[in-house]
Amino acid sequence: MIEIATSMSTTTLVLTGDLDLAERDLFPATSARVAGLRRQLVVVDMCGVTFMDSTGAAFLISLADAGRKRGGVTVLRGVDPRELYVLEVCGALDLFRIEDECLTHGDPADAIAPTAH
Repeated sequence: MIEIATSMSTTTLVLTGDLDLAERDLFPATSARVAGLRRQLVVVDMCGVTFMDSTGAAFLISLADAGRKRGGVTVLRGVDPRELYVLEVCGALDLFRIEDECLTHGDPADAIAPTAH
């Protein structure tokens, strides 16, 4: 599941479950939506991610690339060492700022069309 929320300067994605090939159909629409919001800071809460493969890593990399092209930053919060390893193997760790703490799921008033999948 991918939930998207926004504030004045930040887009937050809360990811839960597997981030893998089986979920790939969700990634293009999510990436387009995040890019359309045009926030400088994209925070990805990965505390609820149970598994990530290279397809999930490619999704995160595309978010970071799009953000960088706008002069923004992509933060991964609560990312497990297993997922960090996948990003490292892909040569992509330098695209992200890594923070250990998990986010709370925020104020529901800030949510914009949460997408449950």
